[in-house]
Amino acid sequence: MATNTLMSCGIATAFPSLLSSSKSKFASSIPLPSVNGTSRVTMSADWMPGQPRPPYLDGSAPGDFGFDPLRLGEVPENLERYKESELIHCRWAMLAVPGILVPEALGLGNWVKAQEWAATPGGQATYLGQPVPWGTLPIILAIEFVAIAFVEHQRSMEKDTEKKKYPGGAFDPLGYSKDPQKFEEYKVKEIKNGNLTILAYGSVRTCIISINPICI
Repeated sequence: MATNTLMSCGIATAFPSLLSSSKSKFASSIPLPSVNGTSRVTMSADWMPGQPRPPYLDGSAPGDFGFDPLRLGEVPENLERYKESELIHCRWAMLAVPGILVPEALGLGNWVKAQEWAATPGGQATYLGQPVPWGTLPIILAIEFVAIAFVEHQRSMEKDTEKKKYPGGAFDPLGYSKDPQKFEEYKVKEIKNGNLTILAYGSVRTCIISINPICI
């Protein structure tokens, strides 16, 4: 840390114009030396130093670091929908990871080959080494369609954007949302871990698909 600070100070002293630019935005205020020893340059945080923060990303959303290079969130209605979709996909990805690791750790299956039964006529799905009841492909697809349609319908009935993302109640059995300050901290942790999981899971799955096309 000390080395990084000294390097930053050295760069700032040698190239003051880099930090005086209106587009230069970094993590925090860092005391920088000058001729009279009183200079101080203030730098603000963004997802990438030097990139201006889009005006519609005000930092109020959990994990908002101003990252939107394609400017997908310029329309307020779209931005709220993207926030909701991102959070849901994060949660699905975080559920998928133990679903992959636990069966393999117990020696009860290989997730790379887990879908092969679906390509076999009359194939039977299994989980943890046991046959899944009504485990044929048409029946499973029908159950998933009805279940997801019901959940999505229930979510669409909720008009409060915060309750749609953080419903609480039965979905918060450990009471994490009771402390408002801690709850805000948990929101940031959830979106960070979720995004990391999406990247990790997507990278592994892309590599596997290139080897085994049945994994779609």
